[in-house]
Order: sequence, then C-alpha cells, then structure tokens
Amino acid sequence: MTATIHSIGAKAAPSLDAMIHLVSADLNRVNAVILERMQSEVALIPELAGHLIAGGGKRMRPMLTLACSNLLDYGGARHHKLAAAVEFIHTATLLHDDVVDGSGLRRGKRTANIIWGNPASVLVGDFLFSRSFELMVEDGSLKVLRILSRASNIIAEGEVDQLTAQRRVETTEDHYLAIINAKTAALFAAACRIAAVVAERDEGVEDALDSYGRNLGIAFQLIDDAIDYASDAETMGKGVGDDFRDGKVTLPVILAHARGSAEDRQFWKAAMQGDQVSDADLAHATGLLRATGALDDTLERARHYGQRAIDALGPFPSGAAKSALIEAVEFAISRAY
Repeated sequence: MTATIHSIGAKAAPSLDAMIHLVSADLNRVNAVILERMQSEVALIPELAGHLIAGGGKRMRPMLTLACSNLLDYGGARHHKLAAAVEFIHTATLLHDDVVDGSGLRRGKRTANIIWGNPASVLVGDFLFSRSFELMVEDGSLKVLRILSRASNIIAEGEVDQLTAQRRVETTEDHYLAIINAKTAALFAAACRIAAVVAERDEGVEDALDSYGRNLGIAFQLIDDAIDYASDAETMGKGVGDDFRDGKVTLPVILAHARGSAEDRQFWKAAMQGDQVSDADLAHATGLLRATGALDDTLERARHYGQRAIDALGPFPSGAAKSALIEAVEFAISRAY
C-alpha cells in the first residue's frame, strides 16, 4: 500500500461518471435485485416503491459499496444483494422523511405521500426495511448484519434527534453535527465498511472505508444544508427553502444566529418557530446567511470533511476505483457551485 495526497478542486466539473463507469456491470445486477425484491402481490407496494426507486436517484450509496469492493479487488457476488439492501434502507428512510416533513417534491417529482397518502408511504417504507433485512440474512454474515442493522438504528435515532431539535434555534453546532452524523453519514459509512467485510479484509481496512464514507456523508449533508438557501428548485429537485419553512435548524442557521445582532436573532427565532416564512422572509434569511458568512463557512466545513474522506483513502493503491471514490467526494462538494 502507498500513501497519496490529494486535494479537493484539482479537477474541473467533477461528476459520478467515473464511478458509474467503474461499477456499471455490478450496478445492473444490483438493480435486478432491487426490481425483484420490491415486488409483492399487494400491487400498491411495487407501484409506490417504484415511484421513488425509479425516480432519478443516483444510487450513490449502493455504488459506494460496489466501488469500495472494486477498490479491494473483491471478485465475488455478495456485494450485489448487500448494495441492494443499502438502497432499500435509504429508500425507506426517504419515504418516512417525506411523511415527517410533509414534503411535496423529491428529485423534481411529487412525493409518494402526496400521491398515495401518508399511511401508504409509511407502510411501504416498512416493507422496504424488512426486505433489506431479508437480504442481510441471506448473505449469512453476522458482521454484515451487525453493521447494517446498527446503521439503521442510528439513522432512526438521528431522525428523532433532528425532530426534537426542530424549531430550536439554540441548537449547537456540535449537536447538529451529531444529528447529521447519525441520520446521513451512518449509512454512507456502513455502505463502505461492508465492502471490507465481504472482501475479508482486516479491521484497519474496515475503519479506513468507514472513515471515508462517514466524512463523505457529513460533507454531502452540509452541502444540502447550504443549497437549500443558495440554489433553485430545478437543481435541488425539491422546493427552495424547504428547511427554512419547516423550521429545520441547520448549520447555516446556527452560524448566522450566533453571529447576528439581537434583531437578527429575534428574526431567526420567529422564522424557525414558523412565524416568518414568506418568500420575503426567506430572501431576508438568505441575505443574513451571506452577510454573516454562514453559507461560506458551511461550505468550508463541507470541504474540510470532504478532504478527510479523501485522506482516509491514502493507504490504498492508486487506480480507477480510488480515483472514482475521490471524484465522488469532489462531486458532492461541487453541487453547491
């Protein structure tokens, strides 16, 4: 193994194309598993699940499982079902999140809860969770089962923690980082870590891939936090300012509130409590985020975690897989620009 140093920003217009090319054959097999296992004699289940699964998602988390397996020269087929399990966990959490948030758009399309209602969305999410555990059990590895089941538990804890912090503008930066480490980064980390298990590598390799995925996941979520205020609906695939109107106290808000005047802090308190959520209020909020440097510093923190993800790949030899994993980090960061 050789250590390498790589800095974010070395390439123009990063994308997931390199990763897609790297794992395309494996991803086709994963998609076949997903299609097979989302079927049910209850017609609403594949109809609703298919709406989200086929709705334009990048399959980033299962691709990470496949790319990390490639990085380790794994030549088997276990990672196909496990990558599908990862995607089912992710899709289930999206269905539940949209119900909790009352979301109307995801990936530019109407959300399942808007089309079929909240009860159907929750129950199909439960179905997909159960399918993911069937796939884990079929793999036969208690270690894999422990990693993915633990990640599922942590995600649920993170979502509940975020719910309790909603509209609480006094939420600290450390608390918020703990929330996104749980609700977002845990699945990124698990998706990468299980590749080391199926490739029968040691704990050191597991930890390195876990660190890569976890830091990538944190960076990914921080960018989402920023672009909720600094992007547009077409780019985001959801309503602009959804976090603002839902009273989600994300890192840009935490920083702007801490740095603002007494008048600014009163505005943030009213906004997060749902008393000031008009388009004019959103524009004012965005102005405060820019004036206090909160957006810039959120992006800087995302770059920091992105660099940590890249650094975690240092022990692995150079090659197409490592390059694709590095570019995935750069892509996650570049979404804000």
